[in-house]
Amino acid sequence: RLWKNRFVSGVLMKMGSFRACLGTTLVFVVFELCRVCCDITDGNAEHLKREHSLMKPYQGVGSQWDFSGSTLVTSSYVRLTPDERSKQGSIWNTVPCYLKDWEMHVQFKVHGTGKKNLHGDGIAIWYTKDRLHPGPVFGNQDQFLGLAIFLDTFRNDLHGMDRSFPYISAMVNNGSLSYDHGKDGRSSELGGCSAEIRNRDHDTYVAIRYSKGRLTVMVDVDDKNEWKECIDIGGVRLPTGYFFGASAATGDLSDNHDIISMKLYQLMVEHTPEEENLDWTKIEPSVSLLKSPKDNIDDPTGNFRGTPLTGWKVFLLLLCALLGIVVCAVVGAVVFQKRQERNKRFY
Repeated sequence: RLWKNRFVSGVLMKMGSFRACLGTTLVFVVFELCRVCCDITDGNAEHLKREHSLMKPYQGVGSQWDFSGSTLVTSSYVRLTPDERSKQGSIWNTVPCYLKDWEMHVQFKVHGTGKKNLHGDGIAIWYTKDRLHPGPVFGNQDQFLGLAIFLDTFRNDLHGMDRSFPYISAMVNNGSLSYDHGKDGRSSELGGCSAEIRNRDHDTYVAIRYSKGRLTVMVDVDDKNEWKECIDIGGVRLPTGYFFGASAATGDLSDNHDIISMKLYQLMVEHTPEEENLDWTKIEPSVSLLKSPKDNIDDPTGNFRGTPLTGWKVFLLLLCALLGIVVCAVVGAVVFQKRQERNKRFY
């Protein structure tokens, strides 16, 4: 009995040391976890830039925003084209954007009396060097410099039956490319997805994010308050100092093309000293990788912050796993000690 008591006492002393060690480790892990979470939160902080945003009741129209063509500004929406044939309209920010990392949220509405496949043509969201230049590409000029996101509602290429319309696509142009309407822009398309955006009874949104050379386009068109990935392209280079805008056009077929709001957010992202010293206004729009692996990310909260796993996120996952192991070890140690105390009282 004496030998057993000494054995139990030795085990308890070792368990006490083990618990102290585990407690220290747990405090360190929790501290590191909180520090990493703060870094991630700070890095994804978003700030609305009102000088680049268009919102009800559209007080900035005339000073910060110009419009042309058939565009009609009301207190509830900006109608780029009415449901009439052969119309073109656009609205453009007058302030050049010098943000390196940004995210644009566009609420829009496409609706009309035309039945299935008897409507057109669609809306384009622009980030380009020039503005207020009407032309054949959804009401804007061809061979533009910059980025375009097309919300195309009409199929021109009758041989391209591998996709359904409406169809959302992206194009980056250095001024040398032409948009091929007959092929629905396939030759210059960087990526795209089908989305039911027409005649919806609820709000429809598209979000365009450009950060650290990555272009991501998300849609929220199913009244679920969640973003769904449409396009994810790496190796994209866009300069600063360009203008945001939106345009639309109708042909033999027509629709109402409305912009409800355009909200630009600045993304707080760290850049290397070399990137900070670079003259971003001199960058030529280009894409080094035409295709990149897609990471399907759905955020049920509606926050458009999803990105592929980075080194920090992998580290965070490993810390969470370590935290789980430590907690299990502490619980096991406590249970073991309680059992030993019961055995000691028994003897």
